[in-house]
Amino acid sequence: MTYSNWPWQYSFPPFFTIQPNLETRAKQLEAWRSLVLDYHRALKLAVLDVSEAERSELFNNAKLQRKLPSEGIIQVLESLAKNGNAEPCNKAKTRWYIYWHTLPEWADKMYNWAQETGQTNSVCTLFEIMNASDQDFYGLNEDVVIKALRILEGKQKAELILDGENSGVKFF
Repeated sequence: MTYSNWPWQYSFPPFFTIQPNLETRAKQLEAWRSLVLDYHRALKLAVLDVSEAERSELFNNAKLQRKLPSEGIIQVLESLAKNGNAEPCNKAKTRWYIYWHTLPEWADKMYNWAQETGQTNSVCTLFEIMNASDQDFYGLNEDVVIKALRILEGKQKAELILDGENSGVKFF
């Protein structure tokens, strides 16, 4: 899979060096946040491994022979986390969940789908949710689906049933 919707900044060499000026850096990080979310949405990627990301086309422009170093990638990820669009998968922060919609937004989308399709008061499998082809959450990572459903569970709008391959949810 390749991505083709690169913004103009991706062809600008200084984009791949975190800028020292605070105002410039804030704009740069905003551009990186937007690019990372667009990239992950387009390719339906939910997890970013920092060591692999250094070599990926996202952070490594082969044409320019420029790449964002891992320290810069971490700054971008931490910036995404402040907006609710990323979360470390582990304590070492070497793997990150990327949410092109925040978890509460995913939860709302899933709940609206359940209501629109008559899934309330019945059990729906996680497989059904992840394979709702007309929805933005089609093909979404199962861990992200579960995290979003846990938000609904906390609001008493759903009950998660985790049982291996038979995992599902009952929407209320």
